[in-house]
Amino acid sequence: MFYPEELVEEIRAKNDIVDVISGYLKMQKKGSNHWACCPFHNEKTPSFSVSGSKQMFHCFGCGVSGNVYTFIMKYENYSFQEAVKLLADRAGVQLPEVEYSEEARRRENKRARLLEVCKEAAKFFYFQLRSPHGRIGYEYLSKRELSDETMHKFGLGYAGKDGAGLVKYLRSRGYEDELIKEAGLASYSEKRGLVSQFWNRVMYPIQDINHRVIGFGGRVMGDGEPKYLNSPETPIFDKRRNLYGLNFARTARSGNVILCEGYMDVIAMHQAGFTQAVASLGTAFTPEQAGLLRRYTDSVLLAYDSDGAGVKAALRGIGILREAGLSGKVINMRPYKDPDEFMKALGREAFEERIAQAENSFFFEIRILEGQFDMKDPESKTRFHREIARKLCGFTEDVERENYLQAVAEKYFIGVDNLRRLVTGYAAQTGLAKPISRPKSGVQQKNKPEESAKRSQRLLITWVTDEPSLFEKIRKYITAQDFTEEIYRKVAERLFRELEQGSYNPAGIISMFEDEEEQREAAALFHTKLPELTTGQEREKAFHDIVLAVKKNSYEYYTAKLGTDVSALNQVIEGKKALEELARTHISLD
Repeated sequence: MFYPEELVEEIRAKNDIVDVISGYLKMQKKGSNHWACCPFHNEKTPSFSVSGSKQMFHCFGCGVSGNVYTFIMKYENYSFQEAVKLLADRAGVQLPEVEYSEEARRRENKRARLLEVCKEAAKFFYFQLRSPHGRIGYEYLSKRELSDETMHKFGLGYAGKDGAGLVKYLRSRGYEDELIKEAGLASYSEKRGLVSQFWNRVMYPIQDINHRVIGFGGRVMGDGEPKYLNSPETPIFDKRRNLYGLNFARTARSGNVILCEGYMDVIAMHQAGFTQAVASLGTAFTPEQAGLLRRYTDSVLLAYDSDGAGVKAALRGIGILREAGLSGKVINMRPYKDPDEFMKALGREAFEERIAQAENSFFFEIRILEGQFDMKDPESKTRFHREIARKLCGFTEDVERENYLQAVAEKYFIGVDNLRRLVTGYAAQTGLAKPISRPKSGVQQKNKPEESAKRSQRLLITWVTDEPSLFEKIRKYITAQDFTEEIYRKVAERLFRELEQGSYNPAGIISMFEDEEEQREAAALFHTKLPELTTGQEREKAFHDIVLAVKKNSYEYYTAKLGTDVSALNQVIEGKKALEELARTHISLD
């Protein structure tokens, strides 16, 4: 662990989960728990439960659960270390200094200094815009219908009439020329020395997801070239791995991200209430940016310009999103060029309608493709159908391909079987995809044995934590080693040890894991839905069956490992004996 386990637990204990989450959500107390609408999926009826006694949360709608660290990681999109730091600051707990190697310390110090100088530059631009010297910039932004509040939120500024003012200011703040240059804020000129390339421009600070300024974009006032100028690549600014506005959009909780082309589009969208809008940074959308988006959403809406260049960019973006495993739709901007123009002309409600009508990305591709063929000419129309078949081969999952095949056939009046033959033939020729296998019957596959085994283990942990007295009745038969999933075993080891000592702490157990997905999986062990039984006899039989299933799976698991794992022998011998005893033993729940 990055931080000692004792410290992590101390910080968790000092941050009551009800207090922390109430700072994010409006909650209402019902019974022993607090309830709210889940921030991680759309719902109207509260199903998000926060337990002060367990110091855990659980959503009965989407199944997400965890402790206070899990909530911060998921809500703020933080790493475990970042969540620890936030909660430590909140509780007033001093974290130990991180020990770096000499080289790592130098790198970290340089990075910190670059962030400092960019922050100071942002301050300079910010105050310039609000001074008499920046009147031209302020009037430009006002004519673009941006409010003072929006200008403040995005830290908009203005670079003076020449490039010397910024350098002079930064030098006065103690920053050396080499650092100013390395931050991408200035370069050397033979005539003038160190001067900034940013002058006579409205300035857009570019921030990382933690709201730290890492670079700038500048829009020239007047007819100068280039119209937009961005910071060069620096040790803290990688255009391919950052997105403008993502520091705000990552906590928008809208269920999607709107991808735009320009800074002003993003700002106009945020001002209108669409705080999930982001834009690439003066370059085409990249696979790295798609990977970044995947951390926050699985649905991306493209709000690109409606002109030819925008259509080409959208087609390219669709491919990148699909490759990253993201769902993409295209918002129709017409008759306006971009989101900024659209918002000024028609407003928020009209844009919400366009979002609801956003076109499936595959149908968008097919529609644009159709324009390249003469649909009145049979030969040209046949080529169009072949192109559709080629694109359908891009779907690697049979079910998805079949669904799109049927939808496209219906939309373009192509016989389903004819289109399927085209796809199958094209796939066989090129090796792009396997022929679609049709299901022979409607009989669903039964649960795999390993899933049944995992479910029994989850049920047992939940039941024992709901009724801790049961631990004494099963400890003779069940040990932590009987839980064959690694995470389950780690949870059981800690849980059983704490139960032996007379108390247990689920929230503390979850903190053993740093990865958010592992925390989610561990937390789910305490919230598995138990069978709804009415009589004591039914409950006792169900509990006995679960204990027996866990032990039987353990016995089979270690028996299979006998040839490769010497230590498995003891587990097999003990397991066989326990199974025989369990088969004839009654476990009372009283």
